[in-house]
Amino acid sequence: MNLFYDLHIHSCLSPCGDDDMTPANIAGMAMVKGLDLIALTDHNSARNCPALLAAAEEYGILALPGMEVNTSEEVHAVCLFKTLEAALDFDSYVYEKLMKFPNREEIFGKQQIYDCNDRACAAEPNLLINATEISFEELWDLALSYDGVMFPAHIDKTANSLIANLGFVPPDSRFVTAEVKDLGKLHSLLRENPYLADCRIISNSDAHYLEHINEPRLTLEVEEKSREAVVETLRRRIGSE
Repeated sequence: MNLFYDLHIHSCLSPCGDDDMTPANIAGMAMVKGLDLIALTDHNSARNCPALLAAAEEYGILALPGMEVNTSEEVHAVCLFKTLEAALDFDSYVYEKLMKFPNREEIFGKQQIYDCNDRACAAEPNLLINATEISFEELWDLALSYDGVMFPAHIDKTANSLIANLGFVPPDSRFVTAEVKDLGKLHSLLRENPYLADCRIISNSDAHYLEHINEPRLTLEVEEKSREAVVETLRRRIGSE
């Protein structure tokens, strides 16, 4: 089956996320727009995922828990998980590897954690957009150890992307899905980076505002509408199905 998707969305827990990006508002906007599948991927944190999954279930939307990890090379990569428990365990591991620096709300923005009643219940004191001590090279196996999947985020961007920060796609990479923000750049990306030819290319919103969440234009083909099927699909190279 084909699902309209957006697998890279930030909530108000990300300091760069708008205050209106509460978990319930994200799920509600996804429903209004007609999406079938979403994922919450805050910077280096999954702590708004419990509220997002609860809200998405109310709206009949499949939601995956995840996060956008900032590696030691300042490369952004999305990690998604089959279960909330695994995502929260991964969250604890990543937080220990986060370079701690107090957040200054007046400069970077709030970092609000919401409960399942759509109420702000806590705030993260340390800045979440900092780099972690986790390298890009080790992130595939690390996500896999939590029964998840990793893919490099917005590889066509000029900052905080695999190609921009490392200068190339390492030939010994193991990821099999890659995110491209502007699909108009896909041809040149494939020409200059042969590794991507066998990768599944997806395009997400990286939304920090409700109105930027994807419209229902792109679909992901999965065997069934389940978190397990989505993660398994993103782990498979194209042509191997």
